[in-house]
Amino acid sequence: MDGLDPADPGWIGGYRLLGRLGEGGMGRVYLARSERGRTVAVKVVKEELARKPDFRRRFAQEVKAAQRVGGDWTAPVLDADTEAPTPWVATGYVAGPSLAEVVDKQYGPLPPKSVRALAIGLIRALQAIHGAGLVHRDLKPSNVLVTIDGPRVIDFGIARALDTAVQSADGLTKPGALVGSPGFMAPEQVRGERVTFASDVFCLGAVLAYTATGRLPFGTAEGGIHSLLFRIAEEEADLEGVPEAWQGLIAACLTKDPAQRPSLDTLLASAEEMPGAPVGRGGRGGAWLPGEVLAELGRHAVRLLDSEDPQGPAPASSPVSGASASVRIPSPAPASGPIPAASPVPGFGPPLAYSPTAPSWQSPQPGSLHPQGPLPGGLHPHSPPPGHLRAPHFSAPAYGSRVPTPRSTRGLSIALALLLALFVVPLLLRIAVLGVAYSRLSAAASTSATDLIEDYKYLSVASLGTEVLTVFVGIPVVIVWAFWFQRSRGNAEAFAPGHIRHASGMAAGSWFIPVVNFYMPKQIGNDIWTATTGRPAGAGRWLLHTWWWFWLAYFLAYANDSWASWYDRDLAVAATDTIVTSQAANVIGVVTAVLAIFFVRRLTNLQQARIAGGA
Repeated sequence: MDGLDPADPGWIGGYRLLGRLGEGGMGRVYLARSERGRTVAVKVVKEELARKPDFRRRFAQEVKAAQRVGGDWTAPVLDADTEAPTPWVATGYVAGPSLAEVVDKQYGPLPPKSVRALAIGLIRALQAIHGAGLVHRDLKPSNVLVTIDGPRVIDFGIARALDTAVQSADGLTKPGALVGSPGFMAPEQVRGERVTFASDVFCLGAVLAYTATGRLPFGTAEGGIHSLLFRIAEEEADLEGVPEAWQGLIAACLTKDPAQRPSLDTLLASAEEMPGAPVGRGGRGGAWLPGEVLAELGRHAVRLLDSEDPQGPAPASSPVSGASASVRIPSPAPASGPIPAASPVPGFGPPLAYSPTAPSWQSPQPGSLHPQGPLPGGLHPHSPPPGHLRAPHFSAPAYGSRVPTPRSTRGLSIALALLLALFVVPLLLRIAVLGVAYSRLSAAASTSATDLIEDYKYLSVASLGTEVLTVFVGIPVVIVWAFWFQRSRGNAEAFAPGHIRHASGMAAGSWFIPVVNFYMPKQIGNDIWTATTGRPAGAGRWLLHTWWWFWLAYFLAYANDSWASWYDRDLAVAATDTIVTSQAANVIGVVTAVLAIFFVRRLTNLQQARIAGGA
């Protein structure tokens, strides 16, 4: 970890900065402490990304979803301000080095028992991340932190927000742009195709191979980045040195075809059956790391505890005086002495209310030695003085807040399928009755009275009966459909929080609102399908589209047919024209009902598989 630069702020939101942890493709990461003393990592977005509206929107969505990911195997998201001029997000600080540091600098390839514990931890982390509707997109050794009680995954969901900065209008990655780390990318990422949960499985295999051998499974980029990307997309991984027991599992993860990669549940079962030290409660074991690595973790924790908070007591002259403060940064070579003067850096954190007494740096006096910013170790203009914090614009849900839980729709879908099948019966009866009526009318003169045809009385009564029966069966179909569709929408919200357009009540209500019902249910249906499958396109979505267009066609045809029946016409020629229109509506209705049955069963099965898999 490095000390702060002169351009770094002293505070971001309600967090006092201690030093720099690193810098990546999205922004800079600081070590910080809250007013109550919790150590956190604060990631600040780059200014060029903050200026992109699409990035801001996705960043806000992904931060909200990431807050729902449990913290057992990940660094929990604690706080954020996604609408600040410079957006930021604060996560729990994990006191441990990255897997890359452990393998590259401290120890080398880890033994099989460590690989087993690491695999179990990473798989469970991905289950939690995928369960929140997120794809990590950048699972690599530097995003895996090593702690005494197991690995922790960081930066989940944030890579997805970064994805919008390099996407074309159709959702594909722009040519020449990469989201991910070249040595740990999936083939579909290399080719600029859409990324799914299976992409994280490929990255998991690459991380495990690296952990077991100390080498990247597809080599390095020394021969050029394009050659590395070609090997990832086309060639088999080099698994030499991987323990024999692990080769099958890792090779399965590194399959080129995403559809052929194993599920996380399958991988977890296989990893738990691998030989190794017993795994304790929650999948963690007390001695999963070699002794040298555990010793370094202990030294790291001592340095962190030994560091001083740069926020000292303010001088009596002002509650936010810029008096000099010193801090020891917990790094291998601790630095002491005053932090360099922090120039005002606009845009961090929400605008906050200050004390009525303006700080000296806020209204510089003539002859002031620091007219451009705070004294060393002081506050920057967009940060609150200690003890004067307001609630941030965006904060984590309170402990115990309700998280949506997916519920089975199997019972509703079975009832709905039976009702839809029953709905087809009066349509078929009506087709038969109208067919007989049409033959009788065609045999008569075109200008003859309709009520003079043979069996007019019986045919008109039968037609009216089928119309009433259609309405009678249609009412429960509509009611059960509304309940099924709303519950499916609720499940989708649990799978991908914050990604479903329109409120929950609109899932049922929009079907009954004129004009709105021509487009809003389809929008919600698209979101439900995407959240359930984890894919913005494909995954059998053609069934959704086909059913929807037939449903619209039937709605319009039925509305047109409802104006008059054939037996209301005075002349035979008019009655036959009406029958043709009615028959078209009936045929479209039968096709729509059959497609609806397939659509309901397909979506229900997809959600049941997602619920059963715990994803």
